[in-house]
Amino acid sequence: KNRSVLITEAGIAKAEKLFGVENLYSLDNAILAHQLDQALKAHNLFEKDVHYVLRNNEVIIVDEFTGRLSEGRRFSEGLHQALEAKENVKIQEESQTLADITFQNYFRMYNKLAGMTGTAQTEATEFSQIYSLDVISIPTNIPIKRQDKDDLIYKTQNEKFKAVIEEIKKANAKGQPVLVGTASIERSEVFHNMLVKEKIPHHVLNAKNHEQEALIIQDAGKKGAVTIATNMAGRGVDIKIDDEIRALGGLY
Repeated sequence: KNRSVLITEAGIAKAEKLFGVENLYSLDNAILAHQLDQALKAHNLFEKDVHYVLRNNEVIIVDEFTGRLSEGRRFSEGLHQALEAKENVKIQEESQTLADITFQNYFRMYNKLAGMTGTAQTEATEFSQIYSLDVISIPTNIPIKRQDKDDLIYKTQNEKFKAVIEEIKKANAKGQPVLVGTASIERSEVFHNMLVKEKIPHHVLNAKNHEQEALIIQDAGKKGAVTIATNMAGRGVDIKIDDEIRALGGLY
């Protein structure tokens, strides 16, 4: 979760032999030890098409919350350079951070704070403790039609993926549009390959093809549409359906 690494005693001995130093963690070798730490993180804790993508021979960060590319952002403290070395692309100079501040402290600089979101109630305690803000739930203007069903548990990931494909096939057979949410670009492409094998027409929406987002979302609610998406298709996305689709059960 914290994406940190700890080198074992055997690893330290191997590194000291490799670099020809007596003490990897001496003051003179502080930079070397830090660079080794970042290299280990880059190779073991950061996955291509999950945490970042390669685009035009550049390492671009994928925002873990939105699933979108974070153009212009770079990991700090040499980590981005370690990823560039890992992917064998041009290593760019490290940017210098002159000042930083947490979102919490930044927001508290304002005399008045207010906001609106569909997911505030679950974080009511945090809003109260950090910002001294109350959370008020506003009832929906029409009854909620969403059906929240029990979770299904599978022994293996492969069994789960196959079950998802079967659900897609059932809905697709009657023309009901399907939206499948995935946690990463890599996972969305796994489903893409499985659907190709099943010869089911579909669209994939992830950070790699975000330019097509508007067109894919526009068609996602149409009859027979199958859309595989990362969390790009989460907040702020409104998939339109017509009466025919409502009669089929709506967006699945």
